[in-house]
Amino acid sequence: MRPAPPTRRILLPILAAAALAGCAVLPENTPRNRPEIPLAARLPDRPRPPRDVVGVNAIALSFSGGGLRASAFAHGALAGLAGMPGEGNAYLLEDLSFITSVSGGSITAAWFGLHGREGLATFREAALLRDGEADLRFSLLNPLNLARLAGGGLNDRGNFHRWLEEDVFKGATYADLFRRGRPDIWINATNAYHRLAFPFHQRAFEAICSDLASLPVSEAVAASMAVPMFITPVVLQKFPEHCTTPLPAWMNDPTAAEGKPLLMAALGRAVRDFRDPSTGRYLKLIDGGITDNFGLVSILQSRLIMGTPHDPMTARDAQVVRNLLFVVVDAGQGPSGTWTREIAGPGGIDVATAAIDAAIEANVRMSFDSFVTMTKAWRDEIIRYRCALPADTVTSLKRERANWRCDDVTFEVARIAFDDLAPERARRLHAIPTRLKLPAEDIDELIAAGRDALLANPTVTGYQWRVVNAATR
Repeated sequence: MRPAPPTRRILLPILAAAALAGCAVLPENTPRNRPEIPLAARLPDRPRPPRDVVGVNAIALSFSGGGLRASAFAHGALAGLAGMPGEGNAYLLEDLSFITSVSGGSITAAWFGLHGREGLATFREAALLRDGEADLRFSLLNPLNLARLAGGGLNDRGNFHRWLEEDVFKGATYADLFRRGRPDIWINATNAYHRLAFPFHQRAFEAICSDLASLPVSEAVAASMAVPMFITPVVLQKFPEHCTTPLPAWMNDPTAAEGKPLLMAALGRAVRDFRDPSTGRYLKLIDGGITDNFGLVSILQSRLIMGTPHDPMTARDAQVVRNLLFVVVDAGQGPSGTWTREIAGPGGIDVATAAIDAAIEANVRMSFDSFVTMTKAWRDEIIRYRCALPADTVTSLKRERANWRCDDVTFEVARIAFDDLAPERARRLHAIPTRLKLPAEDIDELIAAGRDALLANPTVTGYQWRVVNAATR
């Protein structure tokens, strides 16, 4: 959840109050992840190396943060795909292969990952209309709350996590999510110590030598939404003595990233620390929107770490894909406040809040622009990879699809946001706060907005045209 009302407006007073707290109430925050299970001992519903999830036509979605405002807007985008005709008798939702998410968008991503298309009909009542704030602590007048701040945050597993696990996700684990098959779901948090995105996916858990399948999905969502000081960090334990997956060769050489992107060097340091018990046993995870409110950086990180032409796609996915559409579903709020209309102000809290917003928004813009550039290079790398495939592989692919060509690959990125809609409608949507409790009429307006913005997007409709008319190409 991005720092925004009530969390953004409370963040600065919280920081000031925490400095006055004389003692700490330590939260119950025992790590719930388990050691990695050797491949030979894994049950059929346990994860294996990355699955083939991409077909000839593939859609990927990114769900931004923003509390239930983001959850509902993302749900509307899914509903839009569910109503758009695709190839044959299918709908575009059937092309959905991948979702990456942060904060409030992670509620929708995790729900769809667990329940699929049939879950669209129940998500509004089961999650969006729930009161996620009923048991949350906000008051700074309670001395115990001041002590909780000093201990890590106002809210913890005793209330916030419990709402997600018991009320929304009903104890579901990643094993339940894996059983659904595609789409792959990446829920993103921020590794507070290394200052990097931490995605909840199999390779990240292999890096810390832990079993993802047994982890409650609610833990990942809670980490993705853990606004600093308002919600305690989620703690994971690393288990270097249980590692079964070797690191990429370059990560074992601290000098291998010299002259490469700074992000690559930071990733190398972090993963080497994961495997070194002397650097500590625990990861502390906070709100994913701190590093990237779109959940796109984790894709770039994966490409840098693995170093193949196709990752995070599998080799097979890269061979068969023809059309890939990546839609960023952005429920971010625009500028707010009235202090630009007069010479006085802003006050200290408004300045500090604006500074936080400026840092997050600047990061969002850069991550989106970098992602668009990266996808163009990714497509070119995949084409070079396909055009260098062995002759027998090409023959096999042409048996599957007679008109297969190695250079017939289209990658496109679209972004839908409130400002895509009529100005007065966009103004109303921007005014909806970042909360975990919203009136039903706001939820319904957000769902309709997500659907309408997706249906009107020219890049989305262009993808639909190519898919529907593929037989004539």
